[in-house]
This record gives sequence, C-alpha cells and structure tokens, in this order.
Amino acid sequence: MINEIIEKCKSYGWILEPYANEILKNYNIEIPEYIFTDKIENAIQFFKKLNSPVVCKVVSPKILHKSDVGGVIVGIDTEEKLKDSFLKLMKLNGVIGVIIEKMVKGTELIIGGKNDFQFGPVVICGMGGIGVEVYNDTSIRMAPLNVKDAESMLKQLKFYSILKGFRGQKGINIKKLIETLINFSKMLMDLEDYFESIDLNPVICSTDNCYVADARIILLKNN
Repeated sequence: MINEIIEKCKSYGWILEPYANEILKNYNIEIPEYIFTDKIENAIQFFKKLNSPVVCKVVSPKILHKSDVGGVIVGIDTEEKLKDSFLKLMKLNGVIGVIIEKMVKGTELIIGGKNDFQFGPVVICGMGGIGVEVYNDTSIRMAPLNVKDAESMLKQLKFYSILKGFRGQKGINIKKLIETLINFSKMLMDLEDYFESIDLNPVICSTDNCYVADARIILLKNN
C-alpha cells in the first residue's frame, strides 16, 4: 500500500494529505475523523453525521502550503458555512478534492522527521502553534525511539510542565504522545529510502488522545 502511494505521488515531489493520512494510520497514528471528496453532497452527509464543527482543507498537487492560499478554513459549524467553504476551496489551483475533518481541541505540538545525510532519520518534537517561532522549544533524537528515548525528549522541552499539568490545569495524555512518537519513528525508519522530511503540524493532544491534524511528507528527489 505504501509503495503504491509513493509511486502515485512521486511526480509531485510530496505525498498529498489524504494519502499521507493513510500511511499514518498504517502505523497506528491517530487522525481526526475525516473524509476526502470532490462532491458537496458527500461533505454535507459527513457533516450531518458528525454533528460537530469541522475544518475544510484543499487538496491539490499544486498547493504544498495550504495556509498561504487560504486553503484551510476552520470553525465550520453550519451547513451553509460548509457549502460556502467547500465551493471556495474547489476553485483553487489544481484542486482534486477537499478534506472535511472533525475539529479537535487541545495543546498543539509539532512532530517532525528529517532524513539526515549523516545520521539517517531523526525525530523532532516541540511546542506547536505560534510558540514554535517565539520560544524555539524543540528536542531531537535519532530514530528509532523506545519509551525511554521518547520520555527523555519530552522532559527536555521547556513546556514539559504544561504538558504534565500546571497550576490546576489538566495535562495531556503523555502516554499517547509517547506512543505517537515511537510509532512515528518506526515510520521514519521504514520510509528512510523515500522521504526527505515529514512534518506533523499541528499534533493536538488532550487528556484523552493525540491527533495529527495535518501531515506533509516530502519525498527524496532521486526517487
């Protein structure tokens, strides 16, 4: 399945989000409930069934950075907003469909992978949202990770106390985040011959779970 996805997307130089999601699910990495469709009827049916606010995201091989072109619309809580958002995204350059995804809330993190020419796959974890640029709070380890490695990564972060729970605020599910890091590191090792970089941003963690709300896999140019 993974080889088929890579073959399908290699001419783009990166793996489109719906197919990246399929790879993540293969490694038991959680993703919010979603559909990928080019039909408004399917989008409406999914929205009604979900009965929850959603995010709409454009899917186009010509749009790598969705936010730069208004390709991500959040907080959609009515059928009318969904229709307007869907039709707007379907007009963007090269669009092949739209992801409609359940909105999830929690603490935002970033998990990334780099294929270092000297050390091979490395895992990066850090604060997400605007904090990633303001505080530059990240930690790095070589893949694959075990539980001890993942725990060490998290404890190195300046905002680890917030993840654990701080001044009466509930912490996130640290166990689920560690599982996500370990599973992600396994994925990096398996894809070593194919990827240049992988960004899971944001990863939204709550007291219950950790969800990858967006994924970008950049392929090596010689594949």
